Amino acid sequence: MIVLWTLSLNLLLPPLTATMVGRSLEASVSAGAPRWVAHQTVAMPDFGPWIPRAAVQSEDAWFFHHHGFDFHAVEKALADAEDGLPSRGASTISQQVAKNVFLWQGEGLVSRALRKALELPLTVLLETLVPKTRILEIYLNIAETGPMVFGFEAGAQHHFGKSADKLSASEAARLVAVLPNPRVWKPTGSYAGKRASRILRNDVPFPGEPGFEAMSDRAGEHAWPWGLMSDGR
Repeated sequence: MIVLWTLSLNLLLPPLTATMVGRSLEASVSAGAPRWVAHQTVAMPDFGPWIPRAAVQSEDAWFFHHHGFDFHAVEKALADAEDGLPSRGASTISQQVAKNVFLWQGEGLVSRALRKALELPLTVLLETLVPKTRILEIYLNIAETGPMVFGFEAGAQHHFGKSADKLSASEAARLVAVLPNPRVWKPTGSYAGKRASRILRNDVPFPGEPGFEAMSDRAGEHAWPWGLMSDGR
């Protein structure tokens, strides 16, 4: 069943996710009337040139080179935790898609642990059966981009009053910049502006672009756990 569901993602973009349903239920109970999220599914070309690039530059720079998990990011997150530093996310775009398409959004310790345990094999399955560009397209359609807003098309309409393919590079980076906390942060805020500047500076070549193959040659420590040992660690 789960294999067929995953294969279906090659043909159909998910019309909703458990997170969308959960947000709608929360809002409906709070308002005492039915509420539904703003969400509009579009194809990859309709995101324009800047949204996909900003998403990869911000969320998962090694997306095209790893196999679902960025082991170097995991190592850094664990090191920061040991040093008592603020938690940093290590989830890849593929992991986020697996979590949002197949799983729920529980906040309890047991719920999070169970979800993470299921997320790992589901990410492997997703990476095995669905091409990278399709995974990115799904992500751009289901990511939460504002209060009761999902997907970057709906996010662009909500925050900027225009479609995603009409956003400038700066506007796209600002919209992506809210992703750590899209229910609170706004693309027009000062914090999003600072994050957007860092996103724009983190130039990441896409497949076929100059520098992509060179980046691929350096991807060992991100793509494979044993790659971490290649630099003497």
